[in-house]
Amino acid sequence: MTSVTATKRSGPDDPHGGRGGRDGQGGQGGRPRRSWRPGPPGPPPQGKAFGDRAAWFLVLPALIPILILSVGPLLYGIALAFTDAQSGRTRSTQWIGTLNFQDLLHDTLFWDSFRIGLVWAVGVTVPQFLLALGLALLLNQNLRLRWLARALAIVPWAMPEVVVGIMWRLVYNPDAGILNETVRDLGLGDGRDWLTGLATALPAVILVGIWAGMPQTTVALLAGLQNTPRDLHEAAALDGAGAWRRFRTVTWPAIKPIALAISALNLIWNFNSFALVYVLTSGGPGGRTRLPMLFAYEEAFRYGQFGYAAAMGCVMVAVISVLLALHLVGRLRGGEDR
Repeated sequence: MTSVTATKRSGPDDPHGGRGGRDGQGGQGGRPRRSWRPGPPGPPPQGKAFGDRAAWFLVLPALIPILILSVGPLLYGIALAFTDAQSGRTRSTQWIGTLNFQDLLHDTLFWDSFRIGLVWAVGVTVPQFLLALGLALLLNQNLRLRWLARALAIVPWAMPEVVVGIMWRLVYNPDAGILNETVRDLGLGDGRDWLTGLATALPAVILVGIWAGMPQTTVALLAGLQNTPRDLHEAAALDGAGAWRRFRTVTWPAIKPIALAISALNLIWNFNSFALVYVLTSGGPGGRTRLPMLFAYEEAFRYGQFGYAAAMGCVMVAVISVLLALHLVGRLRGGEDR
């Protein structure tokens, strides 16, 4: 209040300040003015605090089921990993500390499944992104029947993974599958059982994974492309920039946040895949397509080792948390969340 009063006295009629300049330093011989400065922030208005409490109250009905259905089983699984829980045991479950995790460190089958899971996740995510990017660039052009092409491009996305697995088992059928029929028609051989061959099983399921997940990536990238201002493309074209230079300087910076986010999510999603590979090969042949989740499923529901399977789940959660942390750190360093 004092400072405001001082500012009012600095007008041309101020007998003490004389003719004040625009810089507010006062005239010659006059008393120096006191510049106004904002005081410390006061408490938030009562209406805002009430609004925050009301927002939490409105979100609470949705938050409670999420905590019960997501956080609760996660905590139960972590606790189960430190026990010797097994199916069909008459005595009660005992607390065994980190024994399950110590066994995991020396389990070669687990680390084989871990390696296969990484090969599967990278082998699906990278080609899936490149193909989806090309398809999104194509669908972003002014083509005839573009609406039909976009509708057909998202058909695999609408199909459940179980249906996709059954359909591709028919495609890979060694006797009547369309793939072997094509191979025979082209004179490339008699065909083979792609899903049971030691050398062809993993590439065959990777191909299915690319096909099944590509529409989701395509739709996300297409949304980013449609938000790119066309004025920038036209200005770059007038400057003589070719197609590659326009993509590198205009298109890619515009879709980079979406591309990084969808790639990170796809990598995590593919690493956790279960249903598609289970329907196609059930982890065979000889464990060549046994992903970590399939291995944990077999330990829990085929051999009844619930505690050991829970320890595998904890390791998977830790790996996914590291991937998420790397993704978030990359976004923060890129300044995308500022």
